[in-house]
Amino acid sequence: MANMGSAKYTELGSFLRSRRERIRPAEVGLPAGPRRRVPGLRRDEVAQLAGASVDYYTELERGAGSQPSEQMIAALARALRLTADERDHLYHLAGRPVPVHGGAASHVHPGMLDLLQRLTSTPAQVITDLHVTLVQNPLAVALLGDQSGFRGARASFVYRWFTDPQARQLYPEADHEVQSRAFVADLRAAAARRDAKDVEAGSMISALLDLSPEFAALWARHDVAFRRDDRKRLNHPTLGLIQVNCLNLFSEDGRQRLLWFTPAVGTDSADLLDLLTVIGTQEIVDSTR
Repeated sequence: MANMGSAKYTELGSFLRSRRERIRPAEVGLPAGPRRRVPGLRRDEVAQLAGASVDYYTELERGAGSQPSEQMIAALARALRLTADERDHLYHLAGRPVPVHGGAASHVHPGMLDLLQRLTSTPAQVITDLHVTLVQNPLAVALLGDQSGFRGARASFVYRWFTDPQARQLYPEADHEVQSRAFVADLRAAAARRDAKDVEAGSMISALLDLSPEFAALWARHDVAFRRDDRKRLNHPTLGLIQVNCLNLFSEDGRQRLLWFTPAVGTDSADLLDLLTVIGTQEIVDSTR
C-alpha cells in the first residue's frame, strides 16, 4: 500500500476531521454522554462506525499511514454520512478511483442509513437493485451472515444464487424454484428500469445466460415483477427454520432498497428473532459464500 505523505493526503485528513466535527452523536445513534469535549464525533466513534481501529483512523486524520482501501473509503463515507459529491471527493483525495454506481462500494443515501440506524430491534440491510448488499445492521448479519466480503460479480446474491450451490443453503430446498423465478422476474424489472446501455446489469445477465441453464430458461419466460414484499423461510445455522416477512423501501431512482425482516404471524419466529440479539454474530456461518 502507498504511504500517505503528500499534500493531498494531508487534505484528506483535514476533510475527514471537518466532516467528523459537524456530526452530532444522536444523528448516528450514539449517546452524547455527560462529559463530551468535542461538538461532533470523537475519532474512536468514527472508527467504530467504519469498522476500523482507532489508531488507523487517527493516522488517516493526520495524513499519515497507508493509503486507505476502496472498501475503507466507502465505510468512512457511510460513517460520516457524506453526500455523493463528498464521497467522490474522498476517493479523489485518497487516490482511489470512484467506484461505478451499483457495486459493493456504492454510496448509500444518508436518509437510508439514518433509517437503518433506527431499526435496532429487527434485521435490516440496504441492497442495490441487482441484490448487492451495501450495509447491514448487526441483526441482519446474525440472520443472513456477513455479506461484506464479496467482490465483483459475486457481490450480487442473484449471481451467486445461480452460480454457487452454497448460496441456496439460506433457503429450504422446497423453496428454491419459487425463489429462482422471483429473482429472475425482479432482475428483469430492475434491468428495464436502468438505461438500455447499462454495462453492470447487461454484463451480469449475459454471464448468467452463459453459466446457468436454469437462469436462461427462466429469462426466456419474460416474467417481470419487482420484489416489494415476501414471506420467506430462512435456514439459520443455529436457530433452524425462521419464517419472516421481508419488506422493501425503494429509493427514488429504484437503484437501492432498504430491506427489513419481521416475524411471520402465526409462527414462533418472533421468539427466534429475539434470540438473534442473544446469539449475535458469534460463530455465524455465512451460508451464502
